[in-house]
Amino acid sequence: MIVIEPVAAPGAPLARRNPVAKLAAALVFSVALIATLDPVAPAIAIAIELGVLPLFGVRYRVLARRAWPLLAGAAGIVVTLVLFAADRSGRVLVEAGPVTVTSGVLLTALGLVLRMLAVALPGVIVFATTDPTDLADALIQNAKAPARFAIGALAAFRLVPLLGQEWQMISMARRARGVDAGRNPLARLRLFVSTAFALLVGAIRRGTRLAVAMDARGFDAGTPRTVARRQRFTTADGLLIAGAAALAGGALAASILLGTFRPLLG
Repeated sequence: MIVIEPVAAPGAPLARRNPVAKLAAALVFSVALIATLDPVAPAIAIAIELGVLPLFGVRYRVLARRAWPLLAGAAGIVVTLVLFAADRSGRVLVEAGPVTVTSGVLLTALGLVLRMLAVALPGVIVFATTDPTDLADALIQNAKAPARFAIGALAAFRLVPLLGQEWQMISMARRARGVDAGRNPLARLRLFVSTAFALLVGAIRRGTRLAVAMDARGFDAGTPRTVARRQRFTTADGLLIAGAAALAGGALAASILLGTFRPLLG
C-alpha cells in the first residue's frame, strides 16, 4: 500500500496542531465564505491563507504544485462564463462575433473563481500538513467518529495515488493494442470517457475487495478498539479554530463595509 506523507516542515507551529483542530478550522473558515458572492471577502481570505502558509511549514511552490487542479478549474469557470453567461450587463470590453465580454461578466467570474480558491485552499493546506494515520486516530479519539468510518477513510486515502498509476497503465495498454485518438478531438474525448469509466470500475472492485479483507481481519467487530498513538486536543488547538472563525468574520465584515461605502466612493 502506498503511503502519503505530509509535505510540511514537522517543526512548523500550525503543522503540529491536532488534525481535527486543523480540519475544523478549515471548515469554519471555508463555510463562512459561502455566504457572500462579493469578490472582496474571498480575496481577503486568500491573502490570509497565503500569509499564514509559512506557519504551516509549506512552501508556496509546493502549494502551487498541489493546487494546480484548482487553477485549471478556475480557468474553466472564466471560459464558461465568458461564452455562456446570460447576464451581459456592464461596459463592453471585448466584442468578437457572438462572444461579448462585459465588465459584469468578468466581475461575476472573478467572484466565483476567488470564492472557489478561498474555500478549497484550506483543505489543500490541511491535508498537505497532516499524516493520514494521525488524522484517523484524531477522528476516533477527539471527534468520536466510528472506527469503521475512520479506518476505511484512511485506507481509501492511502489508495488515491494508485488512480494515477492505473490511468497510465490503462492508457499504455490501449496504445499497445492500437487504440489511439491521434489528433481527433472527438476521439480524444471518447477515449478519455472510456478510460475514466474503466478506472471507476477498477476502483469499485478494489474498494470491495479491501472492504471484505478488512472485515475478515476484524475491523467490523463491535468490541472497542485500542489506539497506539494518543492525539491530544489542547488549548492551542481551540485557539486555532477560534482564530479561523475570527478571520473569516473579519473578511465578511470588510466585504460588507466596503459594499456599504462603495456608492459613496463613487
